[in-house]
Amino acid sequence: MKKRFLILMLCLMAPVALSGCADMTPTQKGAAYGAAGGAIAGQLIGGSTSATLIGAGVGALGGALINDARHNN
Repeated sequence: MKKRFLILMLCLMAPVALSGCADMTPTQKGAAYGAAGGAIAGQLIGGSTSATLIGAGVGALGGALINDARHNN
């Protein structure tokens, strides 16, 4: 029950926390959103702190690369 509550709170708080990103570049925004999504996915899939951190890192890298490629075309 605690785990589901924590995941729900993370999902609800991510948009609030990221709303302060108005002055960020598109690449930085992509990295931030990717990190948030990757952390949530890592926790859901792996269920451990290391899985969450790995998911956040992979998500940040992927989000930055994808958003950078989209805006350079």
